[in-house]
Amino acid sequence: MKTRSDKRGVIVLGLLLGFGVTACGGQDVAAPSPAAPLMIGSEEPTPEPIIVGSETPGLPLTSSFGPSLVPVEESLAAGVAVEESRVEAGTVLAQLETIPVKGRAPRTGYDRDLFGSGWQDPDGNGCDARNDILGRDLTETIAKPGTHGCVITSGVLQDPFTAETIDFVRGQDTSTLVQIDHVVALSDAWQKGAQLMEPDQRAEFANDPLNLLAVDGPSNAAKGDGDAATWLPPNHGYRCDYVARQSAVKAKYDLWMTQAEHDAIRRIVSTQCPAQKVSTE
Repeated sequence: MKTRSDKRGVIVLGLLLGFGVTACGGQDVAAPSPAAPLMIGSEEPTPEPIIVGSETPGLPLTSSFGPSLVPVEESLAAGVAVEESRVEAGTVLAQLETIPVKGRAPRTGYDRDLFGSGWQDPDGNGCDARNDILGRDLTETIAKPGTHGCVITSGVLQDPFTAETIDFVRGQDTSTLVQIDHVVALSDAWQKGAQLMEPDQRAEFANDPLNLLAVDGPSNAAKGDGDAATWLPPNHGYRCDYVARQSAVKAKYDLWMTQAEHDAIRRIVSTQCPAQKVSTE
């Protein structure tokens, strides 16, 4: 189900043309104005793996990115890469001002299952969202034969949170090294408007590629349900992209921010996104 603010909420991601992409369960512990530029069951490796990933970091499976804007739906379907930030600060700041600022609602009643039971298949490609994101964000991916490329058994992650390279191997003792982060944590969303969503919209939120990233497991655990006022990636070079994505998600789903969160995002965008693009209005 599409929300009434889909286009407003994701336009910023058309400008995030610099993350690695190929095709997903971490825990929860993980149109702007045209005038402004604005884990994991154990699986035994198989002897005849299928190579499904790209040899080149950042190369999408179904489309290619350049410096120009691509359709929002296309960029989301393919994903976005993190090697070089092209976020325009003026765009993010303009979007930020459309997001309501309110106090945090009580966490009372929150349960992970209120966002759907487990990982779903929102795009209907036969793969659940977790494996889609592993395939999108990892390179050199190998899939288990007989799963139509869905079950990713290994790959390499250029982790956006730490800027480190992590080898992913599916298994009971290794899968947690790479987790799928909800960029806007489910608990945080619950306290900032998701209580008002219909169940199917919450499930869409929890499985939306816009809100999902493959990341370093320990960093994801450290983040918990923190927002930008309480936790930021250790990799300073990724913070601009990170808060821009958080802002896009909140705008898309009509969620609000606290004043501290709003101010933290504005400060990061104003100081760490391209200075010449920062809006002073």
